[in-house]
Amino acid sequence: MKKKYYNEAIIGNEKIVASFSYQGEMLRLFYPTRDYRQFIDTMQTGVKINDSALIYLHEDINNEYEQYYTENTNILNTKIKNTYFNLSILQTDFVSISKNVIIKKYKLTNENSIDLEVDFLLYSKLLSNNNNMVGSKIEKDTLLQYSHDYTYCIFSKLPILGYRLNHSEEEIKSGYLYDKDYIGMANDSAISYKIGNLKPKESKEFEIFIYINNNQEKYQMDEIIEDVEKIKSIDTTKEQKKVEKYWNNYVKEHDGLKILSKKEEWQRKLTGKDEIKDAVNKSIEKEQNEIDKIAYEKYESIKKIYVRSILLFPLLSNTETGGISAAIEVDEERSKCGRYSYCWPRDAVFVTKALDILNMTEQTTKFYTNFCKKTQSKNGMWEQRFYTDGRLAPCWGYQIDETASIIYGIYEHYKITKDKEFLKQVYPMCQKVPLGLPLGTFPFGKSVPFGTLEKEPMTEKESYDLWEMHEGVHLYSLSAIYAALKAMIAIKQELNETKEIEELEEKAKQIKDYCLKNFYDEQSKTLKRNNKDNIMDISLLGTVVPFSMLDAEQREVKNTIEKINMTLRTYTGGYLRFENDSYLGGNNPWPIATLWLALYNMKIGKQEEATNQIEFISKTATKHGFLAEQIDNETMQSNWVIGLGWSHAMYIIALSQLGTFGDVS
Repeated sequence: MKKKYYNEAIIGNEKIVASFSYQGEMLRLFYPTRDYRQFIDTMQTGVKINDSALIYLHEDINNEYEQYYTENTNILNTKIKNTYFNLSILQTDFVSISKNVIIKKYKLTNENSIDLEVDFLLYSKLLSNNNNMVGSKIEKDTLLQYSHDYTYCIFSKLPILGYRLNHSEEEIKSGYLYDKDYIGMANDSAISYKIGNLKPKESKEFEIFIYINNNQEKYQMDEIIEDVEKIKSIDTTKEQKKVEKYWNNYVKEHDGLKILSKKEEWQRKLTGKDEIKDAVNKSIEKEQNEIDKIAYEKYESIKKIYVRSILLFPLLSNTETGGISAAIEVDEERSKCGRYSYCWPRDAVFVTKALDILNMTEQTTKFYTNFCKKTQSKNGMWEQRFYTDGRLAPCWGYQIDETASIIYGIYEHYKITKDKEFLKQVYPMCQKVPLGLPLGTFPFGKSVPFGTLEKEPMTEKESYDLWEMHEGVHLYSLSAIYAALKAMIAIKQELNETKEIEELEEKAKQIKDYCLKNFYDEQSKTLKRNNKDNIMDISLLGTVVPFSMLDAEQREVKNTIEKINMTLRTYTGGYLRFENDSYLGGNNPWPIATLWLALYNMKIGKQEEATNQIEFISKTATKHGFLAEQIDNETMQSNWVIGLGWSHAMYIIALSQLGTFGDVS
């Protein structure tokens, strides 16, 4: 599989998610969930013009590119102009809302002064291994690439001109495809279509469909072809309008911060329609217009990320189970990381906070009532990560903050919905959560469920930190446990379950006292992240935001913030995760870290500093408004995982805490 680390654009519906490069190459396609199964090794398209060889659409020295989403949608448009032949191509990619079909529309326009004879070619290589063998065949002008479980169908309303079913990667480069009939034994195939003669200024349009059949439901080729023929009858122009309407309505419905409603206000200011400046001279008015222009530009950059966040979250969410993928996968071969396309309970708790802000409360409810219930272990714990359908994903150790975060998140969600039926649903699950973690990973002794609390001495036992890099006893994890205890007390009070509240209060107090005694460095007068080193870590903020174990203004916290600013702030204005970070070089600021400090600054009333930190993130988003895991400290461009759910969640949370939207101007 070729390396393709950057998903620069994402489209999808409830079952399908696909990612693209900025040049319009489809990189990945997931079906029927966000994280499994991924089909594409390579999918490339190209044109043969007159007597040329193949000109790849995604890569040619003479190609120019422009890519954009249709406003407020997950419809992706890629403009490709081949300057040698002066052929312009508009590629529009979207997924039907009502049908699990990807539609790739193409409009070819001859901007030359001579006729252009054009063929369109497509190369498809699926992921395959000994337990997932892929074969291929052509039937009824459809390329069928099939394995035991699925059949991947590529077709058009145009008839196929030529095809190659075995080892077609080299063959396609000539622009000619010839093969014998019936079946190929390789996982890569190629097909071509004749677009025909394009006269100067003439345009022609056609579409490519991608449909995946679940062979467990039906596997006879005749049945699959019947579905293909029905899909061919789709009016793709009408279908595109339906998809556009759906996503536009979705964005309006989930404009929880009313940011989009500010657009008219800013536009009125720019056009001078506001009745301001009764007694103001023209020079002041001109200066005000410049201020308004700058403010509007800031608004536009924030709005871009805000809207893209609204449109991204459903593409990460499993609507059936409530599971939320951290991101669309970037590294299937684990050449740089342990993979990302899984649901970490901790990450998902941050995302659910953003979902609630964006009026996506039903999805949050489903995460807690369905996904968390489904994935809770018999011992009351949650493992490190899961597939979004609830099955256990590859793990390498307990992270106690994940379990504690779920209890904290449940009450945070209740504070938004005030739905006591929700609390009643999850209360039995909460009762199973141990105060003392089993398997020697929790810092408070043996496993003791909330429902059978016992008093016992605290003991130090290790688990992984939230960054999954260090084993030890961690202040962030203890803060999460404190918040879980406080949340459980509040849940019991709401449900009039008063038993053991005093014991829970005492345990929370013990944790706080224990932390102040054991995670404070007398020499530097700052908090320590764990029991093994004095490395400064942005997660120390968790004691205040979000877990409220310590007061934002107390001496230990303020000293720690001062040291964070000295050690973790980069010269560009962003913040690192922790000192001596070795992951991918460790020199890059993280949106999560920078926004975390912004949340703290808002808590202590430093609005200007928080605003600057939010604006720093806004400036480093991708062209489409995606936030990444990291920011390249040299180029100030998004780096590594693009469209990270946790980054987008922190951005939405930070905006919601900033107060009136005018504060960002």
